Amino acid sequence: MLGLPALVAMLSMVGYPLFEAVRLSLYNYRITDPGARSFVGLDNYRVVLTDALFWSDMTTTLLLTVSTVVVELVLGFAFAMVMHRIVIGRGLVRTALLVPYGIVTVVSSFAWRYAFALDSGFVNGWLGLADFSWFGRRESSLLVIAVSEIWKTTPFVSLLLLAGLVQVPEDLYDAAKVDGASAWQRFVKVTLPCTRNALLVAILFRTLDAFRIFDNVFVMTSGAHGTESVSFLAYRQMIGRTALGLGSAVAVVTFLAALLLAGSLLLVGKPDLDQAER
Repeated sequence: MLGLPALVAMLSMVGYPLFEAVRLSLYNYRITDPGARSFVGLDNYRVVLTDALFWSDMTTTLLLTVSTVVVELVLGFAFAMVMHRIVIGRGLVRTALLVPYGIVTVVSSFAWRYAFALDSGFVNGWLGLADFSWFGRRESSLLVIAVSEIWKTTPFVSLLLLAGLVQVPEDLYDAAKVDGASAWQRFVKVTLPCTRNALLVAILFRTLDAFRIFDNVFVMTSGAHGTESVSFLAYRQMIGRTALGLGSAVAVVTFLAALLLAGSLLLVGKPDLDQAER
C-alpha cells in the first residue's frame, strides 16, 4: 500500500504515452494536415512489417545491442572485481570509474564524434590514419557508435555486478582455496553461480537500454550508411516526415520487440528468487 502512489504515478507516466502511441498507430495521420486524419486499422503495422528498411534497421539495432552488451559484461565484471578487492583508494577508484556514466549521452556522443572526425579528430593522428573517414562507411561508423556506448555504460554494469559480488560469502572462496581450486576455477565455480541474479539484472537492463539506442546514432551519423536504429526510424517518420501514424506503429512494434526480448532473457536466465530473498 505504501508504494501504491508511486505505482500509480509511474503507470500514468508510462501508460498514457503508450496508449496514445497505440491509438495514433491506427490512423493515417500527418501533423501538417490534421483534418485529413483517417482510420486505417492495422494497415500501418502491415507497412512496417513488410518494409525491408525496418528489418534492416532492426538488424542494425540487434547488432549494436549484442556487441555492446557482451563487451560491457566482460569489462564490467573486471572492473567490479577490481573495485571489490581494492583496499587503498577504493572510493577514488569507484568515483573515477563512474565519471563516464555521469556524462549526458548527447555530450559524450559529440565528444566521440569530434575525436573520430576526419578534419578535427585526434584518433587518426594517433593511429596514423590521416585520410581515413570513420563515418564514411557502415562498419567503422557502427564501431565508433558501439565504442562510445560501451565507454559510457560499462560503469553502470560494473555497479550492478559489484552489488552481486558483495553478496558472495568469503567462506566459499576460502573453502575453494583449501580444496586447491585455481583462481579461474574459483571464478567459474563460485563467483559466477553466486552472482547469477546480478548478471541477469545487468543483462536485462542493458539489453533493453541498448535496444532503444538513439542519441549516439543521431549525433554521429544521423542514420547514414546503414547505421539507422529502429528508434531513429520512428523519430524520422514522426518528426522528419510528420507521419504520426506510421511513426507510432514503428514505436509500438519496437516496444513489443523489447518486451519479447525481455521475456526471452527471463525465460532463459531463470532467476533464482530464493537466492535473491536470502
